[in-house]
Amino acid sequence: MGAKDPGKTFIFKEKEEKMKKGRFFSLTTFVIVVGMVILGVSSFCQAEYPKSPVSMVVAYSPGGATDFQARIVSMMAGEEKYLGQPIVIINKPGAGGQVGWNWVIQKGTKDGYTMTAYNVPHFIAQSIVYKTKYDINKFEPVANWGADPAVLIVPKDSPFNTAQDLIDYAKKNPGKVTVTGAGMYVGHHIAFLQFSKAANIKMTYIPEKGGVPAMQSVVAAKVKAGFNNLSDAYRNKDRIKILAVADLERHDFLPDVKTFKEMGIDVDDSSVNFRGVAFPKGVPQDIITKCADIFPKMFNDKKVLGKMKTSGSPVRVMTRDQVIKMFQERENYLKDLLKELRKK
Repeated sequence: MGAKDPGKTFIFKEKEEKMKKGRFFSLTTFVIVVGMVILGVSSFCQAEYPKSPVSMVVAYSPGGATDFQARIVSMMAGEEKYLGQPIVIINKPGAGGQVGWNWVIQKGTKDGYTMTAYNVPHFIAQSIVYKTKYDINKFEPVANWGADPAVLIVPKDSPFNTAQDLIDYAKKNPGKVTVTGAGMYVGHHIAFLQFSKAANIKMTYIPEKGGVPAMQSVVAAKVKAGFNNLSDAYRNKDRIKILAVADLERHDFLPDVKTFKEMGIDVDDSSVNFRGVAFPKGVPQDIITKCADIFPKMFNDKKVLGKMKTSGSPVRVMTRDQVIKMFQERENYLKDLLKELRKK
């Protein structure tokens, strides 16, 4: 074998180094370009979203407080300063909200065009007690619009004029006081459980498909009492009696109605119904971020606030970060509360 030409060896190595550098620069350029494309697509998606109307699933019946308020707080969505597209309400009631929320998680699109109105403590309590498809980790909260206390109500011609009247009757007639609510382990049911335990009475809870049928049962005197939303009770105050508010303070809409606490009955604000908007997990973060910025502003629009006040609907606007924190705090609290309330 002859000796290798050192000149040719040098040239070969120089070409090999150039090829390696070329491949390195090509790979680097490719990564940079892909990154720019992804960022560009993300920004484009956010800028273009939404191109068509957005669906909001309400897990309760038409005409109830959640449905009624969802239509008010979303009525400005079509304005260019907000979403620029209308929000369409889709009602999927049943099982105290489980039908609608299970549907959102299982069948709702993850492109930002399916959102839902959430209710707390409802969906959190249900996820603790039942094997639901949803829990606080399956929803991406956008913003909160309201906080609606539960109230104890009776038919207009009921012999009960105070909560104590009802307690006295229930003690003499165990199990004969029938009480409606919007479903199992919703705020109304939690208020019922607290009231029963605090007053040491036995009553019969009748879960309905939502606040509307629950209210109708009380108005028609099909039951002796009910727990319902303060906002629904306010709109029906001429057809029922409102005996107590399950909150820590009296409410401006019903200033003459005492809280349970004022009466010496240990029922707190655990059943207060927080309402807001969330996406199912899996929606692009840029869309969540855009909506999280828009929705609190939309909820605070003067026209929205005016209609909410006129209808007796309590407003409590919270940002995405505040709602995430609230979800976690309420879940921790409800685990302990429900464990205690469900003791035989």
